[in-house]
Amino acid sequence: MGKHSRPGPPNQPSRAVPRVNADDPLAAYNKRRRPPMDIYRRHRPVHGGAGHLRPDEPRVLEEWDDFTYQVVGTAPNLAAAQEWVNELQIGDEPAA
Repeated sequence: MGKHSRPGPPNQPSRAVPRVNADDPLAAYNKRRRPPMDIYRRHRPVHGGAGHLRPDEPRVLEEWDDFTYQVVGTAPNLAAAQEWVNELQIGDEPAA
């Protein structure tokens, strides 16, 4: 095997290439509209920096709108921001 060969049996498809439904003509388009790493809600510190530092400072709340993250509010501290992010269960999409 070459230096850059994919590990594993040659009869398995590569996991690096996402699967697209061949029957759906809009599958590639819909895939591009998903948020990075399937994170629909996130929070950022107001003054920048690492998210886990200074837990008592306010946070900016952002939500995915099928194109980019939009600011939807603020939270007074890290605990409130994490609670807001976790309101959506895994696999749920926000109501549009």
